Amino acid sequence: MTTVPYGPNAWMLTFADTVDDIAFERGRRISQHLEKTPPEGLREFVMGYQTVLLIFGEPTVKHQEWPIAEVAKTLQQSSASKTTAAAIKEIPVTYTGPDLERVARHNSLSCDEVVKIHCNTPYKVYVLGFAPGFPYLGELDSRIHTPRLETPRTQVPAGSVGIGGCHTGIYPIPNPGGWNLIGTTDIRLFDPAIEEDRGKFYLHPGDKVKFVMT
Repeated sequence: MTTVPYGPNAWMLTFADTVDDIAFERGRRISQHLEKTPPEGLREFVMGYQTVLLIFGEPTVKHQEWPIAEVAKTLQQSSASKTTAAAIKEIPVTYTGPDLERVARHNSLSCDEVVKIHCNTPYKVYVLGFAPGFPYLGELDSRIHTPRLETPRTQVPAGSVGIGGCHTGIYPIPNPGGWNLIGTTDIRLFDPAIEEDRGKFYLHPGDKVKFVMT
């Protein structure tokens, strides 16, 4: 695990060299450890595919005075522990998106075949990003990989289910976006009215998702 200063009060820790299932599980164990037993002074952390950004309180001391080596050692040890098995969350989807035919045409499939493939496999929530609660889900079957739109839409409705390259995901709020929209869901992925931070999000890194056609 490598550590690099990242601004006046943060550190970037790299825990993997490649994006694969091993890195995913390692990052998930680190995330669970930080949620349960955060190091003193930690304000927040941001998980990536291979990295975790640790943001501490106000920068009242120099970087070399942060106990980052001790923190990194603890996280390294936690990455070897067992994770809690994630239950599969079913997401009902109405597959009437405006780009469903585009995805089918790009992959020489029928719309029904695209829907069947999209619903066929449970997905992992790798990270949340781009918008509050937006889940990057994988692995998407290569038979329905589809490039993003050349011109993004200025507004995508909340609940839109899309395909962007080799990923699939769900827009949690109305937002600009260039993914291919293949359906919609009524599941609310982000609720800012909930006080507890974790409770604001329906999905979290490490969760598993299964799309169900309605």
